[in-house]
Amino acid sequence: MNGKKNLASFANKRYGQNFLKNDLIIKQIIQAIPNDNLVVAEIGPGLGDLTKELIVARNVSAFEVDKRLCEHLNTTFSDPICQGTLTIHCGDVLERWGDKTLLDEDYHLVANLPYYIATNIILKALKDTRCQSVLVMVQKEVAKKFSAQAGEKAFSGLSVLTQSVGYGELLFDVGAENFVPPPKVTSSILLIRKKRSEDNKGFEDFLKVAFKQPRKKLSKNLATHYRKDTIEALFLQLEIKDNLRPHEAETSIYHHLYNELNKDNIDEREKNS
Repeated sequence: MNGKKNLASFANKRYGQNFLKNDLIIKQIIQAIPNDNLVVAEIGPGLGDLTKELIVARNVSAFEVDKRLCEHLNTTFSDPICQGTLTIHCGDVLERWGDKTLLDEDYHLVANLPYYIATNIILKALKDTRCQSVLVMVQKEVAKKFSAQAGEKAFSGLSVLTQSVGYGELLFDVGAENFVPPPKVTSSILLIRKKRSEDNKGFEDFLKVAFKQPRKKLSKNLATHYRKDTIEALFLQLEIKDNLRPHEAETSIYHHLYNELNKDNIDEREKNS
């Protein structure tokens, strides 16, 4: 392989691979990583263009699912691997993650994520107590859903989950011309700075109900799962407007609603914990 001439031949459609070819954008990604000494977990290092810059200042644990690329990475980075500054894990990162932490130490997640797996990876990171931040390149629409503020049309259950653990920010867009092969969509760099971690399936399921039909009233969506009179009384108690749409409600409102509507279940869990 010579430079970036043969990148397209390495791309595997099965894994949704699009290789970033713009060195300036790679430098911008590096600069956006929180300034500390934590190890970086890189998911989908591909040909190692970002990895090459990461290992200059950080210890890196890289997770690659494509066996061909694993061989390429092990050959290309044999020196830093021997020196212990880079570890290559070959296999499905989600299988390795399971219900545990990805690494046994605090880390920052950095990745150019394939679109088909991006949301799942980010949600895993939000729950992982060892993950301190998420810096990923994803489809622009996905980045907007994680970083949107209440009142914006892109505000979603993913926005609420992000704001429940920290703060999400869409840093900048990356056009299709910066990749080989070029994707059919615009990508964006998403940064989530975490203050804590949260793994609450009940709350996630509640948000799916709340945002089931985003343009309908929030009360209508909730009434498909909870008693209508209970919803009406709760909205009155919390002074929530009846015509409020899901994207207009602040994250704190969703937590209040969830806690009140699931009070018995929450009390029972705490009693048995």
